[in-house]
Amino acid sequence: MRRSFLALALIAGLAACGGADNKWASDEAVASVTFREAGPPTLTLFTVISNQRNSGAHSALMINGHERVLFDPAGTWGHARIPERHDVHYGISSGVLDFYIDYHSRITYRVVQQDIVVSPEVAELAIRLVEQNGPVPKAHCSKSVAAIMKRLPGFEGAPDSWFPTALMDYLATKPGVKEETFYDDDPHINYEILVEGLPAGVAPGT
Repeated sequence: MRRSFLALALIAGLAACGGADNKWASDEAVASVTFREAGPPTLTLFTVISNQRNSGAHSALMINGHERVLFDPAGTWGHARIPERHDVHYGISSGVLDFYIDYHSRITYRVVQQDIVVSPEVAELAIRLVEQNGPVPKAHCSKSVAAIMKRLPGFEGAPDSWFPTALMDYLATKPGVKEETFYDDDPHINYEILVEGLPAGVAPGT
């Protein structure tokens, strides 16, 4: 079972960084799952960290603007019912988000989620940038997320680093960031989570 530890005060090579993804969902598929989380526009940085080495293994960026999308560069997560275009996943409802976190958190890895409220303009720019980014090559997850963030007003100082924890530590310095860490006792090899698919009653966009 996953356990989460919420902290408002912040603490200053998972195989998830796979190969470039050339998937391109249809306009109809994307439109059918449009979802926006209630609340303010938000950027959410996910960092997957090895519990054995305490080193970063993967970075991803979720954006809640006019809709909520997940930029999962060079990631291995995905599902046929969740539309994807070049590492951008659509229809990120609460259930789909739990599915994403559950896939990455396991006995060997934890997931750190950092949320920061931004202006509507920053959120919309972030969505445009990830949609225009194109597929990300293997092992470039942190670099690609940092490159997006550096183009957003207020985040120009994001480190151009190969190390996911460097980006996580940078975001932790920003006022108003909220952090949550997810642990799980799933086995290290847990691809059956993807094989089993979305839990009953969970669907993208709902």
